[in-house]
Amino acid sequence: MCGRNSLFIDQADLEARFDAEVVADGGYTPRYNIAPGDDLHIITNEASDEIDAYHWGLIPFWADEPEEGIINARSETADEKRVFERAWESRPCLVPSSGFYEWKSPNGGSKQPYRIHREDDPAFAMAGLWDVWEGEDEAISCVTILTTEPNDLMNSIHDRMPVVLPRDAESDWLAADPDTRKELCQPYPEDDLDAYEISTRVNNPGNDDPQVIEPLDHEQSGLDEFSS
Repeated sequence: MCGRNSLFIDQADLEARFDAEVVADGGYTPRYNIAPGDDLHIITNEASDEIDAYHWGLIPFWADEPEEGIINARSETADEKRVFERAWESRPCLVPSSGFYEWKSPNGGSKQPYRIHREDDPAFAMAGLWDVWEGEDEAISCVTILTTEPNDLMNSIHDRMPVVLPRDAESDWLAADPDTRKELCQPYPEDDLDAYEISTRVNNPGNDDPQVIEPLDHEQSGLDEFSS
């Protein structure tokens, strides 16, 4: 799965990287620890030159009240699920990321967080689906991140990973038909992803600062686990 994200590239570099302009009502603030229920900055197929902010968690269209929603969708079966039917058919999006986080439980012990990122790219794109939940008095634009089988790097950490798109496939993801998009939902094929251990500060979404991405100092491991 993908349960935590980050996006802390400078706004000018973000806009240049995706050839799109930030239009979100709240603007853009670098984030080091984006949790489900927060806003994710995304680029939709209907406005490929805009970067907007959507609620992370696709809310079922039949829900009577807004809820946190579904943060991940299995790419292998999303087209079979009623909750994703509209989104899979015609609402793909890019979810920019400076790196996502995953947790590993070695030998059944306490979970160790990892940061997964690209050394050569300050922001990459994960594949997502967007939708709009409509209530009596409000409408909420929402998004879920697609997942797939792990590649060789992720296999030692977790049994799933987000669909990370190669840079030359990003525009195809937004423009392609559903069948072609399904073919793009593969384990990331390149060897430019990297992973390293970080401290458990990331476990607390309130910790949203550059310290979150610092490599774990094993000599200090656990000392700040309960701080702030």
